Amino acid sequence: MPTHRSARSARVPLAALLALPLLLAACTGTEETGVPLRLILLTDGGSVLRAVTPSGGAAVTVTEDARESVTGGVNVSTPTGGQRVTLTRAAGTESRAADLSDPRAYPDPAYTPRCTVRAAQNAARDRLLILSDCGGVQNLAMYLNAALQWTAALPAALQPAPGSDTPPTRVAVQGDLGVVARARLGGGSEVLRAAPARTGDAVAEVSLPVAAPAIRDLATYGGQLIAATDSGIQRLTSSGVPDSTTTFSAFGNVRYDRLWSGAGGQNLLAAWRDNALSGASSEPLRLWNGQSAAAAATIENVAGLRDLTIAPDGYLYALSAGSLRRHDTLLGLQSGNWRSATLPTAINDARSVTWVVPTP
Repeated sequence: MPTHRSARSARVPLAALLALPLLLAACTGTEETGVPLRLILLTDGGSVLRAVTPSGGAAVTVTEDARESVTGGVNVSTPTGGQRVTLTRAAGTESRAADLSDPRAYPDPAYTPRCTVRAAQNAARDRLLILSDCGGVQNLAMYLNAALQWTAALPAALQPAPGSDTPPTRVAVQGDLGVVARARLGGGSEVLRAAPARTGDAVAEVSLPVAAPAIRDLATYGGQLIAATDSGIQRLTSSGVPDSTTTFSAFGNVRYDRLWSGAGGQNLLAAWRDNALSGASSEPLRLWNGQSAAAAATIENVAGLRDLTIAPDGYLYALSAGSLRRHDTLLGLQSGNWRSATLPTAINDARSVTWVVPTP
């Protein structure tokens, strides 16, 4: 049997780990599933939620399963179980079935107004942290399995005027800890950490802002919080500041603007430099499998990347403003053949992408 078979067969333990009913055809590289993986797209500037099912190998096809209008969409993510989708909107958060039906609202936090601009999950996908920013008035809310755990009001930020290279506001979550990185007056970023003083407290305590080098993005990887900085990808210290001695050599000592990690047991980390900020026509999208001896591999050069998801079918789906590309991570990391394909579906002003597996 050719090498291609063993590469695809390696996907099965991951699917079992995630408890998803996904069976893979090893020889053809296509997915033979009673319940195929589905992608959820937030497009049209956050006003349209779509469910699509990709199928096929090199000649990939797409079936549009559902489309719904939404208001103020910010982000889509996959909670524990993988069979529903979480939609974060500016004014609230909800989960929906894989066909976008059955909306279930998360409890609203007590603070008003609500102007959610960021959302992040922990590695287990059972916690969701949202950040509201209403003209500089910032609040956090933490959910555990859709139940509100705590809220926190952040101290007023003395932020610089927005510019093309001003560090963005980013959030990350690890356990019951929420971390916020935001631009700091005078340059660089500042980091705030929020967590309840005692288990069950409805209001979390917030640390004083700690000055840090410019943080471009935050993520959870390998059980730790990491940051994309101008000198590489680095782990955060206990105070939330990037530790330059922990720079991931696989990605080099260069700037990245976006980070994405794989779900569950996937030891994959993707990074990208925003070409709009670098001035280049495109920038490399790079992927690492966590092996210390391996350098991050370049999948392809990408322009205008909005989001990506590393799905349990072994593919990475990269979403740009007007297109969705699929890349075979296992085969690509083994042989450099990413079997890259553009999914044939019209996309306009895309914002976010995630995966779900519908109930049989």
